[in-house]
Amino acid sequence: MPLHHLSYAATGAFSSFIADYIQQNPALRPYYHRFPTLTEFEGQIAEKQAAYAPEARQRLVAALREQYAGLGETHPAVAANLELLGKETTFTVTTGHQLNLLTGPLYFIYKIVTTIKLSQQLKARYPQYDFVPVYWMATEDHDFAEINHFHLFGKKHEWQNEQVGGPVGRMLLAGLQEQVLDQLPADVPAAFREAYEAGGTLTEATRRLTHALFGEFGLVSIDGDSAALKQALVPVLEREIREQASNKAVQATNAQLEAAGYKPQIYSRPLNLFFLTNEGKRERIELEGNCYAVRNTSLCYSQDELLELARTQPECFSPNVVLRPLYQEMLLPNLCYIGGGAEVAYWFQLRQVFIDNQVPFPMLLLRNSALYLGKANAGKLRKLGLTPTDVFRPLPELKKQVGATLGQEEVSLSEQQQAIAATFQQITDLAQRLDPTLVKTVAAEAQKVAGGLAGLEKRLSKAAEAKHDTAYSQLTAVKEKLFPGGDLQERVDNVLSILINNPEFIPQLLEAFEPLALELTVVEEA
Repeated sequence: MPLHHLSYAATGAFSSFIADYIQQNPALRPYYHRFPTLTEFEGQIAEKQAAYAPEARQRLVAALREQYAGLGETHPAVAANLELLGKETTFTVTTGHQLNLLTGPLYFIYKIVTTIKLSQQLKARYPQYDFVPVYWMATEDHDFAEINHFHLFGKKHEWQNEQVGGPVGRMLLAGLQEQVLDQLPADVPAAFREAYEAGGTLTEATRRLTHALFGEFGLVSIDGDSAALKQALVPVLEREIREQASNKAVQATNAQLEAAGYKPQIYSRPLNLFFLTNEGKRERIELEGNCYAVRNTSLCYSQDELLELARTQPECFSPNVVLRPLYQEMLLPNLCYIGGGAEVAYWFQLRQVFIDNQVPFPMLLLRNSALYLGKANAGKLRKLGLTPTDVFRPLPELKKQVGATLGQEEVSLSEQQQAIAATFQQITDLAQRLDPTLVKTVAAEAQKVAGGLAGLEKRLSKAAEAKHDTAYSQLTAVKEKLFPGGDLQERVDNVLSILINNPEFIPQLLEAFEPLALELTVVEEA
């Protein structure tokens, strides 16, 4: 399986923030803890081990066992990791993502594979410890429109459901069979249908699917929407209700980042909490005078009432994007969080929140990014004289390169334009001497001739391109296939577009990815 690598900066698809982080720009140094290298994990392990209480580990293992009890038969590798999580020498490497339908875009898969591979590499480097890959399921997210669809072979598959506005993980799968599953190609692997046919809720279905895809690698999926787990959140809830401390910390950090030239990724609110209503909705809590009001409801609590509810029923509360990472790191013996570019960037806004709550800030790692190049497209590129990494360049540049390879004559009338401009300058000088009223007439004629010459250049260029029209059409088609709609393949295509024809795709990714290399990988089909 041929591999090719490209720096993220060279792709033109990643922010300057990410480039600066990868290059360890000193301006960003105050906003992260340790840069992700194998050596730096030694200090992270020691810090997390000292801070992670035995009670937290016991709570975690008990909740995970309960969550996996409904799965039926658990893969031996997952069962072994659940056992290992009970030991004080076991740590996690975590990624998180929404419950995208049938895994959504490819980068969902890339996140998890990066997490598994790094866990394996850490075990090889630090054999005295164990490392469990974890997928944090964003079950409490309520943006259904972001997760209810996926793209397969150029077609958008979409699920419509009336249960919107509440935690998506609790949604029943009404209508999914008819709207989506029955519309899939016949050769879709059975696990993709079975996960949703057997799962009562979207959380259950997503756990089944990730277990089917990654169970052999020991991936553990965790659902934070749990009454038992949210007991850990009580001190944070109390502090947030009393002081709104997280907003103050984030606002101060945002100001510093903006002064350094970086735009914050997330918006912090005065109170960074949602309320999970009895009607199944997830609504913001807002302070209105002395009332802690739950938006779009008649619920209104005094501070004392809300504090009492936080102590006795913390499961009624749901942290937003500012506090969710803190909740995750309180629950898990985690060392490193793996995310996409925007995710990594918003974690930089949160370090002070972690410091204020005395929770170790994890190492932050950009997930592996990849382009999958099938045999047919790889062959077309070779015939056009292009390498697999060339395709990241703009289409006009590629056409010029292909044209040069095919011997296309480059058409440019710039020299002629310059000569004509010089001639008309002489005529203008003559008119100025003889009759200045004719200068404008000369200028108009000069503009007319220049425009005609430019039009002629375009026609000649088209005539030159027409000689190699087939090659240019192939190039355009390959470019669109690999960058659908001008976006990265991984942000649009679903894994089924590859998995149907290449059942070994996930093991191949696991072999190909090098999480700490911080480069994009082009995976060429063997």
